[in-house]
Amino acid sequence: MYGESAIVMKEPQPSKPHESAVRFGVFPGGTGNRVESECCRPLVLVIALLAGALPIMAAQTGASRAEGIHDHLRKAAEYLRANDPNSAVKEFDAVLALDPRNADAYANLGVIAFFQRDYQNASQYLRKALAIDPSLEKTQALLGISERRLGDRSAQALLEKSFPGLKDKNLRIQTGLELANLYYQQGNLDHAASVMRSLVDLDPDDIEILYMAQRVYSDLADDTLNKLAILAPGSARMQQVIAERLINAGDLKGATEHFRKALEINPHLPGVHYELAEAILESAPGDAQAEAAAERELQTAVKVDGDNARTECEYGKIASRRSDLDGAYAHYSRAFALNPGDTEAQIGLGRVLETMGKPQEAAKYLRMAIQSDPLNGEAHYRLASVCKRLQLKDEAEKELHLFREIKQAKERLGELYWQMNKKPPGQKDQIPDAEP
Repeated sequence: MYGESAIVMKEPQPSKPHESAVRFGVFPGGTGNRVESECCRPLVLVIALLAGALPIMAAQTGASRAEGIHDHLRKAAEYLRANDPNSAVKEFDAVLALDPRNADAYANLGVIAFFQRDYQNASQYLRKALAIDPSLEKTQALLGISERRLGDRSAQALLEKSFPGLKDKNLRIQTGLELANLYYQQGNLDHAASVMRSLVDLDPDDIEILYMAQRVYSDLADDTLNKLAILAPGSARMQQVIAERLINAGDLKGATEHFRKALEINPHLPGVHYELAEAILESAPGDAQAEAAAERELQTAVKVDGDNARTECEYGKIASRRSDLDGAYAHYSRAFALNPGDTEAQIGLGRVLETMGKPQEAAKYLRMAIQSDPLNGEAHYRLASVCKRLQLKDEAEKELHLFREIKQAKERLGELYWQMNKKPPGQKDQIPDAEP
């Protein structure tokens, strides 16, 4: 749909044709209609008619001819405002009768044909526009999309050439998705992933981008895993991968067995002693023997990998389970010193300090945790509890409200992952059922 705000008229200027005949964006004051691509990516058209972006040279055209061109462009604009693209086409044809090398008229005719899903004619018009002015990047991108709809092999080169230089967000996203889909269909996952990384950076909350990104990344991970399985099926790393997959499936016992198999093959495999300790603790909460076994694995992890924040946090967790508040505080403090941005260290300090009866200090670390991870339910819950003790009624109510929202969201997420037979990621934070 061609909206009133889409039409832009400018005074005549003696310059070369401009690409502004094709401009992509969102209609102000409304949602606008969109044409969906094969991957269901909405695309919004804004046509800007530049009546003056014509090379009206005195030696070539007389004043009456220029006035005629301007008049036809004005009428085309009015027809587009009235949502009458067919009448607008007649006016653009009239412009071309007066000026057969008018790139803007060809570009607009191409855009209209594109949004009428007439990709054959759209391609012809857009190619003519580019033949007159090859610098039209947006026209080039739209031609690439049209050619892809027609199954023309030239689409890839057009999309590859136009994508890096596009500044318009909507058109860049659409062109990128078309290009990534093309690479994906060819089995070129590395190129597809490169394009998707650019699009995720451009709009990290776009549903279509996220869908395509997870699809590409998932296939890339599967391909990598298949290669590992073929090249080294009996390797320690293969056993580690199996263990990690079992953790995602919620099978902690099976994961523990495969972590141990990995260490039998390579006792010094980086990262595995820590993962084994974590799996042991998660599989048997409150079990003294499990805590001792996990502690031994952590000691070995420090020798193999060196000390780090996450290892110290596991030590802190074990100390907390043993009601050793001083030990827990020491380990969480060490973790915080190693990595001040570690959310688990921040929450651990907040939890221990709250138990020690130091709510003011606890609040400081819990606020840090929320800043590091705004969706951490435990941090919001514990801060609400601490604020209640500190008589900070408004902040306590706000944090409790956020905790409830996050809890509900994670419950919905858990249900979705259950449907996919997977364990939801990031479930280490403990979200209590009771409220402070």
